[in-house]
Amino acid sequence: MRLALFEPDIPPNLGTILRLGACLETPVHVIEPCGFPFSVQTVRRSAMDYLEHAEIHRHLSWGHFLAERPAGRLVLMTTRAAVPYTEFRFAPDDILLFGRESKGAPDYVHAAADARLLIPIRPGLRSINVATAAAIVLGEGLRQCDAFPRSAVTAPPRNKE
Repeated sequence: MRLALFEPDIPPNLGTILRLGACLETPVHVIEPCGFPFSVQTVRRSAMDYLEHAEIHRHLSWGHFLAERPAGRLVLMTTRAAVPYTEFRFAPDDILLFGRESKGAPDYVHAAADARLLIPIRPGLRSINVATAAAIVLGEGLRQCDAFPRSAVTAPPRNKE
């Protein structure tokens, strides 16, 4: 499974998603141009020292991403979808795509998606922070595919007293 961010606007969100990818062994594709100069310095605060563990793939444009993207379904998360992510069957090679924080994804990105999903939220509210949305959906995808990283440490059995 992979994460892809279409022209991200906010450096701390990108940093948080890079940290998420590092912790969950999930590559992150950044589709430029970003709404900020993308550099280690711009995401360091939120990515912290996890940045060196993140697998980052930068694409100069949407066209470059389409030409370079790995195999797998393109699964767009959008408030404009009708299917909740909880009703979708994820596959290990899915690419979970998230649009810009300010504008979402344009129509040509929607047209390229193999599936469009939403996170059901309270009526009257617009959306969830993109980093939070990425964590929610990636967690479900990894759970369905039994693809969470295996811990080197196993917890002792709970005492049933």
